[in-house]
Amino acid sequence: MSPWRMTRWERGDLPPGTDSDPGERATGADGPRRRHEALVSVRLGPSAPGSHLVEYLRHEPCAVEAWWIAADVDAVIRLAADSMTVLHRAVADLRLRAGVEVAEANYILRALDLSAPADPRTPEWAGSAA
Repeated sequence: MSPWRMTRWERGDLPPGTDSDPGERATGADGPRRRHEALVSVRLGPSAPGSHLVEYLRHEPCAVEAWWIAADVDAVIRLAADSMTVLHRAVADLRLRAGVEVAEANYILRALDLSAPADPRTPEWAGSAA
């Protein structure tokens, strides 16, 4: 859905009468607001050209990156938004407006720390491959 057709809280603003969402970090001087992200696997409908999806994603404000995939799906799209409501809406819009037959969303919770083993007793095979 177009951002101008959404209500303020669907765009990420808080509903009237609420001070803050306890699950999200503060904005402004207190630090950056938490970004919600999803990786969406999509399969285009039989009559939908890939160019239609690409053109739709160029105008979708939540679209961050996209890749054509050689698998059971046609593409993987990374979406990001300031609220889960907007993110859910962006996934639904892929189905409704982008010619996508199947859209399976995998919502990202947090990044994994791959820099060092969490436990010193980590098995040898889990160490470096060098």
